[in-house]
Amino acid sequence: MLNSLGIPKAPADTRVVVAMSGGVDSSVTAALLREEGYDVVGVTLQLYDHGMAVQRKGACCAGQDIYDARQVADRIGIPHYVLDYEGRFGQDVIDDFADSYLRGETPIPCVRCNQRVKFRDLLGTARDLGADALATGHYVRRVDGPAGPELRRAADPARDQSYFLFATTRDQLDFLRFPLGHLPKTETRALAERYALPVAAKPDSQDICFVPDGSYADVVTKLRPGAAAPGDIVHVDGRVLGRHEGIVHYTIGQRKGLGIGGLKDGAGHTDSDPLYVIRLDAPTRRVVVGPRDALARTVVYLRDLNWLAPLPAPGTAIPAQVKLRSAQPPAAATLTLGEDGTAEVRLADPQHGIAPGQACVAYDGDRVLGGGWIAATAP
Repeated sequence: MLNSLGIPKAPADTRVVVAMSGGVDSSVTAALLREEGYDVVGVTLQLYDHGMAVQRKGACCAGQDIYDARQVADRIGIPHYVLDYEGRFGQDVIDDFADSYLRGETPIPCVRCNQRVKFRDLLGTARDLGADALATGHYVRRVDGPAGPELRRAADPARDQSYFLFATTRDQLDFLRFPLGHLPKTETRALAERYALPVAAKPDSQDICFVPDGSYADVVTKLRPGAAAPGDIVHVDGRVLGRHEGIVHYTIGQRKGLGIGGLKDGAGHTDSDPLYVIRLDAPTRRVVVGPRDALARTVVYLRDLNWLAPLPAPGTAIPAQVKLRSAQPPAAATLTLGEDGTAEVRLADPQHGIAPGQACVAYDGDRVLGGGWIAATAP
């Protein structure tokens, strides 16, 4: 007989490691499982310098959050461990974040953290602790399907985090559990109050945890001074419109803060059409701008593809809905998978502001088929 986590053991005989960030979601996850009688062990990761962390309110894995996680563990009566993953996080997430900006990309460090730290290193630690599963507070669902576990959107679309978990492998998904995937956030808050958790009223984490004041550019230029090298702002028609203080300050699709005035024609009239960042040319340090129409793309090329659905025959065009940014609605497309971890995505309708370094995640309804990193685009 299977328990509520789909494991053929009694809850008391099932050890579950819970990744506790010190926030409401992971705290409720631990409390729920503890209430159901599971052998729960809380683990919190120290990911970066405490001196920087304590200055950053609303961040995960910071000094205050480690204290909060310990308080929750004491409240619900489970063992709690803090693991120093600062070196791994610095190399696999922060350095990758800075290098990505240096290449003119727009990175997603939260995906890298899940991919390279939480669901790789922490999952291995959970196994070493004799766990039967690793549970997190992510809003996503794991469903046992005919071909194995499937990753699906959360029941609450407003809280769905499946886009950020596209890089989860099949083996990892087999070991992972997401007890909050069927709940709205309001119910999670209500449970935190019912359990009298000390974090019940704690606000959600915002932005990137290792950016103390919300300025990504400051962090990148500190780590990679070359990202602040000046260059030209150039119109798609070749005109040089001005200068910039580093491509790190720009992302594809950006409209505000370009640092240039309106264009003027030969008669001195100002063009009222707004300008957008069309592309970033890192080798020449050029920021290319133009009208919104110049952002339109119908082909997207992916690298480092992670495919969770059964693999199709080579050359098969797979109909899907794809998300090209976390906050954008899905768009109709077809995908053709390559043999070397690549894929070509053809969009049914042009999309605007697609940025290399972001993720493209493919869905069939609420099921995550897989996804990859955007390498390039084409009209």
